[in-house]
Amino acid sequence: MRIGRQHVDARILSFLRAAGGVGVSGSDLAGRLGISRAAVWARIEELRRLGFEITAGPHKGYQLLGAPDRLIADDIISRLGRVHMIGGDVHVFRETNSTNDLAERLARDGAQTGTVVFAESQNKGRGRLGRNWHSPAEKGLWFSLVLRPKFRPQEATRLTITAATAIFKAVRNITGITLEIKWPNDLQIHGRKVAGILTEIKAELDSVRYAIIGIGVNVNLRKNEFPSALKAVSSSLLIESGAVVPRPMLAAEILRELDAAFYKLDNGGFGEIAEFWQRHCSTLGRHVSIRIGERTTTGYAEALDEEGALIIRSDFGHLDRVTGGDVSFV
Repeated sequence: MRIGRQHVDARILSFLRAAGGVGVSGSDLAGRLGISRAAVWARIEELRRLGFEITAGPHKGYQLLGAPDRLIADDIISRLGRVHMIGGDVHVFRETNSTNDLAERLARDGAQTGTVVFAESQNKGRGRLGRNWHSPAEKGLWFSLVLRPKFRPQEATRLTITAATAIFKAVRNITGITLEIKWPNDLQIHGRKVAGILTEIKAELDSVRYAIIGIGVNVNLRKNEFPSALKAVSSSLLIESGAVVPRPMLAAEILRELDAAFYKLDNGGFGEIAEFWQRHCSTLGRHVSIRIGERTTTGYAEALDEEGALIIRSDFGHLDRVTGGDVSFV
């Protein structure tokens, strides 16, 4: 599927990026887009107003020299290229209570699988177990995906595992940082949380109607921008790398990796995904305590099963299959 066919600004940005340092004439853009040169000029002016640095010359054409560090749907779409399922429809909001709530509303209204909802800030960002996710404006990536997976509710843990591997790869691709995956839904650096995943599903007895995958990535937060309660347990890509990370570039890379990962999952590739996950999981091979509601299980985390559940060898020697819970290392 070619994304951005209906997004004129996304297509203009795609053409300018593909040209590299070579200018693209207004007549060339008009011909490719099927609009007038005056309409091209109007769209270029709007992009400039949004913060894109686009030069123009009578013999050089239009050149894209810079882009703002803001999340703009057409900009993200223009960076993606071709996708299988994720990123064909991208929404960006300045502020919301929770992107998961917005995505669920879209899902109920029939949004296609792969729809993405970003917000520059969240007032009530949700983590697991009812916890709040600190989501300050223009400091991270706070977004949710709508998926319509074709498997049983018992296999929903696969979604979180698949998303974790995609975020791991994207962050490594852009920053060079190697994260640690902590089951079931965290990505950490030196034991401090940098990203988290919240998977919520609407299911029937034997099928999933839709799933909402909420993702939060602490990108450019500085130490003094975390609440005091989080400073000891949270970090950001800026803190760990010492460099500001371009958020639109990282957003597009994460969506590309999510698209590739979920396409693989849909085509029977969970075994390969799980193998990668296990190689980079900080939970496996450790003595853990997992609180599941009022019950606590302790033992050694040994492996994932074929549905994505964690296999724990208890302190009494028998195997427990755990699909969720709050993990601490003993």
